Amino acid sequence: MSPSETAHTFQVDLRGLVDLLSHHLYSSPRVYLRELLQNAVDAITARQAIAPDAPGTITVRTGDTLTVTDTGIGLTEADVHRFLATIGRSSKRTAEGALDGAGLESARGEFIGQFGIGLLACFVVADEITVLSRSAADPAAPAVEWRGHSDGRYTIRTLPSSAVPEPGTTVRLVPRADNAEWTRPRQVADLARHYGSLLRYEVTVVDPHGGRERINDTPPWERTHRSPLARREALTAYCRDRFDFTPLDTIELDLAAAGLRGVAYVLPTAVSPAQRAGHRVHLKGMLLTDQAPELLPDWAFFVRCVVDTTSLRPTASRESLYEDGTLSAVRDALGDRIRDWLTGLAASDPALLHRFIDVHHLAVKALARYDDELLRVVLPWLPFETTDGNVTLEEFARTHPTLLVTRSVEEFRQVAPIAAAAGLGVVNGGYTYDRDLVHRLPEVRPGTSVSDLDPTTVTAHLDAVDPTAELRAAAFLAVARETIGTHDCDVVLRDFQPVTAPALLLDNREARHERTRSSLAAESDGLWADILGSLRHDAPRAQLVLNHLNPLVRRAITISERGLAVTTAEALYGQALLLSRRPLKASESALLNRAFIGLLTHAMHDPGTDADGSGPRKDI
Repeated sequence: MSPSETAHTFQVDLRGLVDLLSHHLYSSPRVYLRELLQNAVDAITARQAIAPDAPGTITVRTGDTLTVTDTGIGLTEADVHRFLATIGRSSKRTAEGALDGAGLESARGEFIGQFGIGLLACFVVADEITVLSRSAADPAAPAVEWRGHSDGRYTIRTLPSSAVPEPGTTVRLVPRADNAEWTRPRQVADLARHYGSLLRYEVTVVDPHGGRERINDTPPWERTHRSPLARREALTAYCRDRFDFTPLDTIELDLAAAGLRGVAYVLPTAVSPAQRAGHRVHLKGMLLTDQAPELLPDWAFFVRCVVDTTSLRPTASRESLYEDGTLSAVRDALGDRIRDWLTGLAASDPALLHRFIDVHHLAVKALARYDDELLRVVLPWLPFETTDGNVTLEEFARTHPTLLVTRSVEEFRQVAPIAAAAGLGVVNGGYTYDRDLVHRLPEVRPGTSVSDLDPTTVTAHLDAVDPTAELRAAAFLAVARETIGTHDCDVVLRDFQPVTAPALLLDNREARHERTRSSLAAESDGLWADILGSLRHDAPRAQLVLNHLNPLVRRAITISERGLAVTTAEALYGQALLLSRRPLKASESALLNRAFIGLLTHAMHDPGTDADGSGPRKDI
C-alpha cells in the first residue's frame, strides 16, 4: 500500500439490505420460515456428524412471538461473533471452502444452506430477532444470547449453562405489524408443511393452545409397501394431496448418480404444449420450488413431478434451479425415463396406451418426430384427421395403400368431401407435426406410399362431363373464366360427388405464393418491382371446379345475360372461398360483397314492372 493510501471497510446498511432481500432476492416474505427450518436442519446435521445418536427434532411454536427450536450443534460466543454478526459468512463454509469445526468436513454435502444470509430473511417479518444457543461441540462453553435489530444494532451476552439445559438453538421473532399475517398460527403451520413436508428430521408445530402437529413424513417412494398395488395407491394418494388430481399413471424416478428420487405423474387431461408444468423440487428434503419447468424436457409437458435431490444447485434466492451441466444431465436422464415408460406401454398395457394417446397425442407426436424407437412403437396408434374420420394410421393404411397428405388445414377442408366420395385417402397434414409423421409411415409400415396432395390429383379423379353439356355451358364458362381469371384462377366443369357441393376451389401453396408475388409486384415500382418480377415462376393456377351434377350449377350454365352470368360466377367463386376457410384478401371480400348485392338486386327486380317499381313495364 502506498503512503497516500488509507484502508477502509465496507459499511452495510442493514435496512437497505433487508429491503433488497424482500423485494428483489426473495419472491415473498414467507421464505423467512424456510430459512429458519433450513438453519435448524443444518445444525442437526452438523451435530449428528460428530454424535450420530444425537436427537434430531425441530419445534415451531406460534403465538405473540414465534420460536423455532432445534437440537442441533449450537453456537459458542465466538461462533456468534463470526456467523451472526458478520453478514454473508456461513457456518457451513469458510473463505477457503472448508467447514469450521473438527469432524464436520464429511457432512458438508448434507447441508442445505450455503450463502450465510438466511437469518436476515427474518427481518422481513420482524424488527427484532433473538437467538439463544448452547454448543454441543464445546460442552463447557456457556450458553449465549444474540439479539439483533433491523437497524443494524445487536447485543451479545453469555448465560449460565442452566439457562439452556440441552445443546441446540432457539430463534425467537417478535412479528412486525405490517407483515403479521405471515406469523399467524395457521399460516405458520401451512408454511412449515409447504416447505418441510419431506425433511428427514421430525418437525412439529405447536399452537398457542398447546396443540401439536407433526408436519413432515417419509414420502411414499421411500417407504416399503405390502404389495405393488399398495405402493401405486400410496403414490396416487400423494398426487391427489399435492397436485389435486388423480393421475393417469405414475412413473417412479430414481437417478442414483444424481441423488434424485421421486415420481412423475401423468396428467389425466390434455394441456397446451406452451403451458409448461410446474414441478416440485426438494433439496435434501427442503422444498426449493413448486414451479420448476426446467426439470424436464419441453416435450414432457404431460407430466408433473415431485422429486427430492441432493445434487442439483439452487440459485441464491433458493427458489429455482441453477442451470448448469448437472441440471442438463438430470433433465436428459428424466426424459429418457419417461420415454422408456411410454415405449413400454405398447407391450405391457395397450389399453393404458390408448387412453394416454387419446389425451396426450400431441406430446407423443412431438417426441416421435425425433425418436426413431418411439416412432416405430406409437405411430400406428396415433389418431389423425382423414377422409375416413379421426382414425389411426394403421387403420387408415389398410384401406388406402396410397396416402395423400395436405399441407394445410384449409386445403384438407377444401378437398375432403370430394376426395372421400372419390375414394381417395387424404390425411390432414396441417396440424402441428402431422405432415412430417405421416411421411415417415413407410419406415414403420413397408409397402405404404405417402405423397403430398396435388390439386391435379383430385381433378384427375373427377368425371368429365358429357361433350354436349360442355358445349351448352360454353358461353357461361367463357364469361366465368374471364371474370374469375382476374384472380389467377381457372374455371372447369366436372361431375363429382357429393351433389350438394356446387363448386370446389383447388389451390396449393405455390399458387398462393405466386398470386401474392404478382399482387405485390403490381403495387410496387422501381427496383422492388423488378426484384419481385424476377422471382416469377410458372406455378399451377388455382381451379374453380363447378359441379355439373348440382342443380344450381345446371341452372347457372344456362344464363345468357352477361351481367347476371358475371354475378353468378363471382357468387360461386365466393362460396368456394368461404368453404376453404382461409383468410380472405381485401379483393376477395369485395367480390363477395359485390356478388351478394348483385344477386339481391336481381332477385328484387320484378320483370313485370319497371325497375323503379312504378308500374307496368312499357317494353312488354
